[in-house]
Amino acid sequence: MEFWTSFRKKQVLDIILVFSIFLVLFETNGVESRKQAKHYEGGVVNSFQYSAISCRKHTASLTDFGGVGDGTTSNTMAFQAAISNLSQYASDGGSQLFVPPGKWLTGSFNLTSHFTLYLHKDATLLASQDENEWTVIEPLPSYGRGRDTQGGRYISLIFGTNLTDVVITGENGTIDGQGETWWNKFHNGELKYTRPYLIELMYSDTVQISNLTLLNSPSWNIHPVYSSNVVVQGITILAPVKSPNTDGINPDSCTNTRIEDCYIVSGDDCVAVKSGWDEYGIKFGMPTKQLVIRRLTCISPFSAVIALGSEMSGGIQDVRAEDIRAIDSESGIRIKTAVGRGNYVKDIYVRGMTMDTMKMVFWMAGNYGSHPDNNYDPNAIPVIENINFRDMVAKNVTMAARLEGIQDHPFTGICISNVTIGLTKKPKKVQWNCSEIAGVSSDVSPHPCGLLTDQGTEKACNFPEESLPIDNLVLQTCSYHLKCF
Repeated sequence: MEFWTSFRKKQVLDIILVFSIFLVLFETNGVESRKQAKHYEGGVVNSFQYSAISCRKHTASLTDFGGVGDGTTSNTMAFQAAISNLSQYASDGGSQLFVPPGKWLTGSFNLTSHFTLYLHKDATLLASQDENEWTVIEPLPSYGRGRDTQGGRYISLIFGTNLTDVVITGENGTIDGQGETWWNKFHNGELKYTRPYLIELMYSDTVQISNLTLLNSPSWNIHPVYSSNVVVQGITILAPVKSPNTDGINPDSCTNTRIEDCYIVSGDDCVAVKSGWDEYGIKFGMPTKQLVIRRLTCISPFSAVIALGSEMSGGIQDVRAEDIRAIDSESGIRIKTAVGRGNYVKDIYVRGMTMDTMKMVFWMAGNYGSHPDNNYDPNAIPVIENINFRDMVAKNVTMAARLEGIQDHPFTGICISNVTIGLTKKPKKVQWNCSEIAGVSSDVSPHPCGLLTDQGTEKACNFPEESLPIDNLVLQTCSYHLKCF
């Protein structure tokens, strides 16, 4: 009887989760899907429209290069041949590769500049589970090693470096990383190299990743690194909540990035802002700055909705997050750093956040270890300052905040205003655990710790009103005409 009751409870929870996913997907994507549906007749696509940073003059289908969408035939060579062929049009209006309905098994492939990869709504890319289909590449210079193991890392499923004007989009087509095999190898200590990501673009400028569903990534899902002018929009990311390191979107040493209208269920942080690891990140010296995050929905029971760090050794500055919705997550906003990281996290602004069922709303940790090696500088002390949180409502919360700076190096300039936190039936006795911090608060309930000086109800924390350059990047409406298939 006890087993049956537990089983029924699990069924109910699964139904609730699926229903919540359906609601958010409908809210986020329903209008666009209905707009695109006007271009379908008799089940055959004749033409469609989509939004992109650039439209393309030349088009081709994966089937033109021998692609077979049966879910078992490898299409790695077909993708590579198609993109190699289409790269000749980079200076002649650019090119687009269309992935039609089907299940397209593939290993890693590299993109090219002035190029669009477009997935039909019934197209699924299946990541190969054959390690021979994954090239091993050097670790990132700002990390000095792989995240899972010393040494190199498996290349990402969709990869590119030194590119300009790249679009990865569709009408909510699917990229399935088939990550369970990789997760098991991670747990069993069987990995030779660091697991692949689903999408990684390096040293690139003007990038769009939009209107796709990403499933079961082996590790991180979307990783723009050393790049600028990046738009991630209308992405759904789904992974089991206990899958290891399946971060949603990780802007890493990037300038001018916009993340908006995304829904993420993850085994790790939904958005993790990074910029390199200890002495390697300090030496590389490329911060993440001018980042906008808006209209994000996150479920992550064991991690943060938005994390800053822990690899932040190139610096993080000017992050603006608003209209954030958190459900059943470990923490709302988390800053992770430690002695040895160096550099800074500063000028952080968050407003308009709603949270339901949280272990913690605010979490700042100055003792987050995990060093790449023993060569880090113990005198590299990170500076955490000008952190602003305002206009937030949370319910069913276990603990309001855990704010722990570094001994003799407090986190300063913390401001929290107009925040109401409703507690669970069995909350922690101490709601605000504070040490080595300094700042102010205004109109916050439960009442904050004494290190956040109460300013009454008149003080509102800052949120910049001027827009960032990435908000001036406007998407065009592109049309694409297909052969019948």
